[in-house]
Amino acid sequence: MAARGRAPWLLLRLLPLLAVGGAGARWSGEGSSPHLQSIFLGRCHEYSALQNPELRDKNCTGIWEAFKVVLDKDPCSVFPSDYDLFINLSRHSIPRDKSLFWENNHLLVTSYSENTRRFMPLCDVLYGRVGDFLTWCRQKNASGLDYQSCPTWQDCENNPVDSYWKRASMQYSVDSSGVIQVMLNGSDPAGAYPVKGFFADFEIPYLQKDKITRIEIWVMHEIGEPAVESCGEGSVKILEERLKKIGFKYSCINDYLPVKLLKCVDYSTHPDCALNSAAASTLREIQSLYEEPGASLIIPLLVALASGAQM
Repeated sequence: MAARGRAPWLLLRLLPLLAVGGAGARWSGEGSSPHLQSIFLGRCHEYSALQNPELRDKNCTGIWEAFKVVLDKDPCSVFPSDYDLFINLSRHSIPRDKSLFWENNHLLVTSYSENTRRFMPLCDVLYGRVGDFLTWCRQKNASGLDYQSCPTWQDCENNPVDSYWKRASMQYSVDSSGVIQVMLNGSDPAGAYPVKGFFADFEIPYLQKDKITRIEIWVMHEIGEPAVESCGEGSVKILEERLKKIGFKYSCINDYLPVKLLKCVDYSTHPDCALNSAAASTLREIQSLYEEPGASLIIPLLVALASGAQM
């Protein structure tokens, strides 16, 4: 959700094996991000002034002050509720039908959402944007940030970053409405839907049934890699059965075409991308546009047209 940000459970399980932080590190995770305050405030100001001008009155300094209270706490004693004021100050509405949940495909989601132009995943709301891909924690027995290592769930459950994403995920679910999209990775060896993960534990339980029209599941497969799971199989079937039991209307699509077109831009000659002659021709044209001036403006338009989105 995969890149560091709202990191999926599988990645967090692997972090201790990667010896992040070097010799002598106290914790198994990455250390605090350098220039944390500057990055946080810069993202906040950019988001409120340029990306979502309706939020221009948001007090970014106040939001930072509410956030940084956790930097004074023991790194294994930070709870989701510690971010309540931060969330309340940075919270804003999410357009109906624009929520996009995910597991194990963070970069694909951010590419397809196109900075809220197409969808608004958690990392594209203000309270998700300011912390995306960042890490933070106080030193264990001293003041100041620990730049060498920070705890993950492997070290302790109530660590600063996991608690942040738990709280943010809860709020994002509460504020979502209309048609809900969920993008899963059907090539993940551990399964497309982690039965213990952010979507399962901190998002589905907080969806407001009276606000949700239906849920669309997109099971995407990596180009050239095995399809470990598809709709109606394995953990995806578990998800479908869970949604049905709760009472949500849902549908499931394997390799949702607009997203697959985006994935295939880099693999236009791969057999997995040979959808049909017309689609192959379109992909070649899209690929050639990457080398043209103004490609950053043209390509999102083409993908949007494939999805039927309104620009």
